[in-house]
Amino acid sequence: MKFLNEDEELNPIISAVNLVDVFLVIIAALLISIAQNPLSVFSTEDVTVIKNPGQEDMQMIVKQGKEIKQYKASGEIGAGEGMRAGVAYRMADGSFVYVPEGQETSASSSEVKP
Repeated sequence: MKFLNEDEELNPIISAVNLVDVFLVIIAALLISIAQNPLSVFSTEDVTVIKNPGQEDMQMIVKQGKEIKQYKASGEIGAGEGMRAGVAYRMADGSFVYVPEGQETSASSSEVKP
């Protein structure tokens, strides 16, 4: 019965058990942080994350379902394909008027004659 009277400080297995407990707590904390990440594959929400907004190395990450797309800023303003569709004017009262291009707008055609 010498084993029962043995001092706990002399038994090396006690310190190993304490290390295992510490690592279990660390692993649990890491799993919780992964589950709460907005870009986690476990979440079904659609998320848009913008990294370094307004800077030259700006990136936009879009997650839709399980698909993740990453867009990088090229540094060019207004780059892309398209064509001019019209002109917008700001009026004195703060409202906007949009005038499409390519359509003839004459005052005589919109007037009602008695």
